[in-house]
Amino acid sequence: MKRYLKAAAAVLLAACGLPAHGADAYPARPIEWVVPYPAGGGTDIVARTLAEKMTPALGQTLIIANKPGAATAIGADYVARAKPDGYTMLSGDTATLAANPFLYPTLSYDPATDFEPVGLMARFAMILVVNPAVPAKTLDELQAWIKSQSGGVDYATPGSGSPHHLATELFRLRTGLDLVHVPYRGAAPAVQDVIGGQVPMMFVDSATGQQYIAAGRLRAIAVASAKRLESLPGTPTLIELGLQDFEAYAWQGLLVPKGTSGAIVERLNTALRGALDAPEVREKFKAMGLEAIPSTPREMADYAQAEREKWGKVIRDSKITVN
Repeated sequence: MKRYLKAAAAVLLAACGLPAHGADAYPARPIEWVVPYPAGGGTDIVARTLAEKMTPALGQTLIIANKPGAATAIGADYVARAKPDGYTMLSGDTATLAANPFLYPTLSYDPATDFEPVGLMARFAMILVVNPAVPAKTLDELQAWIKSQSGGVDYATPGSGSPHHLATELFRLRTGLDLVHVPYRGAAPAVQDVIGGQVPMMFVDSATGQQYIAAGRLRAIAVASAKRLESLPGTPTLIELGLQDFEAYAWQGLLVPKGTSGAIVERLNTALRGALDAPEVREKFKAMGLEAIPSTPREMADYAQAEREKWGKVIRDSKITVN
């Protein structure tokens, strides 16, 4: 009888995707955490910060593997095709889960069906900034100045389809302003050209822009968050200024391949939320202009779906394409 019960338990555990000796055995070896961007960027720093904090909770090392390229599709495809055993994870973001399906005619992964959400991690608010030489300190003044310029006004972004690009297109659609997109290869050169006056304005993410705003090299007009940023208490939100429900973030969440067991997802979610709640992590995020946004897997799935619907409409309405 004992042999029968033991065998039955093993079958049930196997059906859940867990080893026969129980869920507590996971993880039994290091976990690969894929970051679909180069080392040193904001997404990479977030992953490394959280991995360091999650390691003691999981009892195994989380190894960061940078797999950049194709607007996160290379890293996303790698994880989508990995074995669903909890040993391969992905930092998925706005591009991975919300924008890419509408920007590319063919995509090597399906953001809605190829992954299990573990939980949201963090988001950067977008900030509408101008070169200090632009004769505008308020949103009304900026709109009046743009309308006075024949041929429209250029705006910079880190690239076509980036959250910065989508935020500005949403702004253009909501205001009716004549704005001309000038894409760059990354946030750094885009910001530098706005600082240098080659392009007068852009939406910059809080992590990149706040140091230049504090130094007076960029002027913040408004923030695209639900509430004012602690780091910019004097800068109003676009919602305050009359653009109802205008929110735009570059956000990130943790994913595993579809089919990963619920017990493993829950174990990872518990470790992730513990890391996000750690005071030292929150302080580091705050210094970077980041907001920690811990969630359940279900909440992350709902958030990603809402973002797909929101930005998919912006992309279609703006006729944005990426070659």
